[in-house]
Amino acid sequence: MSNSIAVIKIGGNVIDDNVKLTAFLQDFSKLKGPKILVHGGGKKSSQFSKEIGLTPTMHQGRRITDAATLDVVTMVYAGLINKNIVAQLQSLGCNALGMSGADGNAIQSVKRNHPEIDFGFVGDVEKVNTDFIQTQLSQGITPVFCAITHNKKGQLLNTNADTIASEVAASLSNAFEVVLHYCFEKKGVLQSVEDDDSVIPFIDTTSYKTLLDSGIIADGMLPKLKNCFDALNKGVQSVNIGLPAMINNASYPRTQIKL
Repeated sequence: MSNSIAVIKIGGNVIDDNVKLTAFLQDFSKLKGPKILVHGGGKKSSQFSKEIGLTPTMHQGRRITDAATLDVVTMVYAGLINKNIVAQLQSLGCNALGMSGADGNAIQSVKRNHPEIDFGFVGDVEKVNTDFIQTQLSQGITPVFCAITHNKKGQLLNTNADTIASEVAASLSNAFEVVLHYCFEKKGVLQSVEDDDSVIPFIDTTSYKTLLDSGIIADGMLPKLKNCFDALNKGVQSVNIGLPAMINNASYPRTQIKL
C-alpha cells in the first residue's frame, strides 16, 4: 500500500449539483493509491428541514441540532447523500464503503458543552479508530464518511464534516504522508466574495489573524480554517482549499494553508 494518502472533503454546492458531483466523483475515482472521502450536505438537510416545518439555526457556521433536526441530518447525510455517492463510486470502479462514525466504531465524539450556546446534539470528535480505517484501506476499500458520529453510549451526534476530515487525516499522519483537500464551489479562500478570481494563494497563521480581523474570513469559513490549522499541527503534510478539479491537477488554483 502507498505511503501517501488523500483525504478529501466535499461539500457546498457541489453536492447539490448532480453534474458537478458526478464530475468530482469521476476525478476522485481516478486518484491513485489509498483515499478517503468525507462529505457534508448541510444545504440539502436545510432544504428538507424547511419542507417539514423546521427552521435551520446556525451559529458561526455550525448547525444547532435539536432532536428533530438530528433525525433529518441523519437521514440526509447517512442515508440519501452517502448511499448515492457510494453507488456512483461503485459504478466508476471504486470499491467504496459508506459509513457514519458509529459504523465500526470509526469516530467517537462527545456532546458539545459550550458555555453560552446550546448546540443540542452536536458532537466534537474525541477519538478516531485508526486501526479500523487502515484495515479497510489495506483491503482496497475506500471509506466514505458522512457527518454523523456517535458517543459509544447509543447517541448519534451531528458533527462538522470539515472537523471529521481534519481528525481522520490527523489520525493517519503517523502511518502516511497525508494530503487533505477541502473541495467546494469556489477556487479557494477569496479576498472578495464578489470576485471568484480573488483567490488568496497562501494563508499562514500570521495572515490568518489579519484576515480574521478584517472580516474577510467569516461564517462557514471560520470552522474550515480552524480545522485546516488543527490538521497541520497534528502532522498532516499539506492542506488545500478549492474547486474539486484541484485534486488531479497540481497547477489548478487553490488556497494552500501553511503554519
